[in-house]
Amino acid sequence: MKKITEFVSATLTPHPQYPNRFTFTQSFKMKSPIKTSSRAIVLSIMLTSTMTGLFPFLMNPAMAAERAATPEKNPPGDIPDSQVFVKFQSPLGFSVQIPEGWSRSERRNGAAFAEKFNRIDVEIGTATGSPSVASTKTQQAVELVSTGRAVTIKAIKNVSLPAGSAILIDFESNSEPNQVTNKQLRLESNRYLMFKNGRLATLDLSAPKGADNVDQWKLIAHSFHWN
Repeated sequence: MKKITEFVSATLTPHPQYPNRFTFTQSFKMKSPIKTSSRAIVLSIMLTSTMTGLFPFLMNPAMAAERAATPEKNPPGDIPDSQVFVKFQSPLGFSVQIPEGWSRSERRNGAAFAEKFNRIDVEIGTATGSPSVASTKTQQAVELVSTGRAVTIKAIKNVSLPAGSAILIDFESNSEPNQVTNKQLRLESNRYLMFKNGRLATLDLSAPKGADNVDQWKLIAHSFHWN
């Protein structure tokens, strides 16, 4: 008997008893045609999963099976303390300090900068209002888990930057497999969400887990400005 499953919605809510746990709920409709009836029976299924410090991923079975890559013992990716930074001025209406010499690729809605395993990505979109911690948990966090590789979200919180109030998502994920060796690295990332006048900037900073880039990431995040 043929069955058709349709994804309806997903929500992420704090556990009522454990503050570090979250409940990820997805709603599906399963349609099963019955030969003895001219109408299909629609069955709604609610799937709920709770995991400590982890947002489970149910929407894509292939990625759900992906395990977190083992972090490197001596991870590459430290940005040198002597690194020179230069200002990148985007025609999209923002500027940010970028390490000199990193490769750059621009696209219609943003730009990316990379050097070996380090990456900076800025994307500009539209929004009706400034995101909150609560809205981020039910929107951006759900999307991040559903589209990323073995994503573990460590924290979502409000932060203050020179560009204004922002939401910080602190998370880990796997890198894309190496095209030759198929090896993956475990990455740690900071995602900043910054809103102004109907525009939402998403600033991603990522490097191999264990790399020491605290000061450099702080410099980059604090250098972001709307024009």
